[in-house]
Amino acid sequence: MDKMVYLAMSGAKENMLAQAKTANNLANANTVGFRADLHQARAMQAFGDGHPSRVFSLTERPGYRFDSGSIMTTGNDFDVAVEGNGWIAVQGENGAESYTRRGDLKISPNGLLQNGAGHLILGNGGPIAIPPFDKIEIGNDGTITIRPQGAPATENLVIDRIKLVSPNNADLMKNAEGLFTRKDNGIEPPNAEVTMVTKALEASNVNAVEEMINMISLSRQFEMQIKMMKTAEETDQAAEQLARIS
Repeated sequence: MDKMVYLAMSGAKENMLAQAKTANNLANANTVGFRADLHQARAMQAFGDGHPSRVFSLTERPGYRFDSGSIMTTGNDFDVAVEGNGWIAVQGENGAESYTRRGDLKISPNGLLQNGAGHLILGNGGPIAIPPFDKIEIGNDGTITIRPQGAPATENLVIDRIKLVSPNNADLMKNAEGLFTRKDNGIEPPNAEVTMVTKALEASNVNAVEEMINMISLSRQFEMQIKMMKTAEETDQAAEQLARIS
């Protein structure tokens, strides 16, 4: 069969992968602190007998949009939004340290501080445990202060500090949980210069209109690849018929 069908198939595969990324971005357009995924592919020459006059699509390492989302004031004592390029350190499902921008915090039934996705928030010595309290306050530097339950109004206790980091975004990659980790699996040290906006949340940085336009464009490209495969099949049939006649 003509090589064109294989080239068209590689292009169609990349279109399908890109559509999956776009669909995931649209599904998370309202997810707090979400970072949009990018799909990358490039044309590679198909080497073989003769000149490399044909190309095929090659998947490359995916990228991500790191620009900040808009800040939404909520008034909730447990809501925080990281300013600038910093990240909140959390514990992933595998127990490894990971990083997120999601700051819709809450207390788990076990008394541990976690975000809306259920990831445990890390402090100076691991996951942060919150004892019973009458009042809680999270500072711009991540310091967590409480008034213990039943204590006088003047008694305040600093229990921990949220670990805030500022890695180079080029060194980060997203895992299956939607969390970011260092490509070398290293641990990022705390950065005292990273600050947060309290009683506020950061929205997703997904541009829904842009993603919809991308989805339409990818659908048309996919249709074109399917037509190319059909043309390759018709060309092959015509060549076979001519061979029979001869």
